[in-house]
Amino acid sequence: MQRETAILSTSFRYFLAVAEVGSIRAAAKVLNIAPSAVNRQVLLLEREIGIDLFERLGRGLRLSEPGAVLLRQIRVILETFGETKADLDAFRGLKRGRVRIATVESISVNVLPDILAGFWMQFPGIETAVTVTGSEAVAQLVEDGKADIGFSFNPPTTSRLEPLYHRDYRIGALMTPDHRCAGRASIELAELADEPLALPARGLSLRSALDPALVRLARDVRPRLESDSLRHMAGLVRRRQLIAFQTTVGIERDLLDGSLVLVPLADPDVEVDRLVVVAQTGRVPSLALTVFCEHVKAALEPSVP
Repeated sequence: MQRETAILSTSFRYFLAVAEVGSIRAAAKVLNIAPSAVNRQVLLLEREIGIDLFERLGRGLRLSEPGAVLLRQIRVILETFGETKADLDAFRGLKRGRVRIATVESISVNVLPDILAGFWMQFPGIETAVTVTGSEAVAQLVEDGKADIGFSFNPPTTSRLEPLYHRDYRIGALMTPDHRCAGRASIELAELADEPLALPARGLSLRSALDPALVRLARDVRPRLESDSLRHMAGLVRRRQLIAFQTTVGIERDLLDGSLVLVPLADPDVEVDRLVVVAQTGRVPSLALTVFCEHVKAALEPSVP
C-alpha cells in the first residue's frame, strides 16, 4: 500500500506511519526522515484538526479515540483507492478480447456502427463478431451462449436473459416528404387502406406490434409487399413505390436529411416496439464484455432518437 499513500498529504502520511508503529522515532526510520520532522507534521495535523490524535506515554504514543477513528478512515480511503487503481490498470491493459454481438437489422444500420466506432476509439484491440438476424433468433443466440450481448425488439421474457437496457418506440407510416399525408401529426391505418403498402413479415417484432390493428382491418388492408428486411422496404419507399411501417431506428439519417418522413400511427391497438439489450443471466462476463456493456448503456441514450 506504500504507493497508494502518495495520495495523502505529508501530515496524514506521517500520522499513518506513527499510528502503525507506535512511536515518532520508529516512524522516522520507516519514512527515512528526521524524527523532528515527523513530530512537527503530527503536531501540525493535531493543531489543524483541533484534537489530540495521540496520548503521549513517556517514550511511546498511543492513539486517542479520535486518532483511531481517523486511522480507520484513512485505511478505507487507501483501500478504495487501491481497488480503483487496480480497475483502471485493468482498463489500461485491455488490449485484447472478443465480443460476440447479435442484433436485429434496424440496429445494425446506424446505432450499432455508432456504438462500435466510439468503443474502438478507446479499445482498438477488441475484436467483435456481429450476427444480424431476427429478434427471436437474437434472444436464442444469447440464451445459448453463442452471442455475448443481443439487441432485440420485444424478446421473450425468460429467466435466462438479463435485460441491460430497454426503450419503447412508436411505430409510424414511412413515406416521402411529398406524399399527401407527410405533414400529418399522426394517422390511422384505415386512412392508408387504399395506398400501396409494405408490411413487415410475420415473425418480426414490428409485425407482431401491428397485428392487432391488421386483424381488425383485415378486409381493408391488403399489402402489395411483405418483407423481412426493413432496409429493403425503406428503399422502395424512397422510390415512391410504397408506404411502409417502421420506428425511427435504422432510418435516422433519412429522417434527419428529410428524404423520408415518419408519421406516427394513432391506432390504439398498435403496440409500441420495445428495444431490449440482453445478456445471458448468471454468466460471468469477460473484462472486454463488461467494458462493452457499459459503453453500450452510456452510448444508447444520446445516440438513439
